[in-house]
Amino acid sequence: MNLDNQSKYLIGQIISDKRDKTVTVRIDRKVKHPLYNKIITRSKKYHAHDEHNQYKVGEMVAISETRPISKTKSWKVIRVVKIN
Repeated sequence: MNLDNQSKYLIGQIISDKRDKTVTVRIDRKVKHPLYNKIITRSKKYHAHDEHNQYKVGEMVAISETRPISKTKSWKVIRVVKIN
């Protein structure tokens, strides 16, 4: 699947796969501190849909924005980018 034609996608690491058909993906981004000018890491967690429970903890995956699937899920896993 080509990532260029997707509406919006993010790349992050799976940190939990305990729930049925759902994985939790942590997205890290680097930002510059406004006062001290040091690069710091900010992270955010997203719940993504995994239809066949095929993705495991530690894998780097691409997730794409989709219609709301549940109260907290509006992302789906597109593919594995890298396996750790």
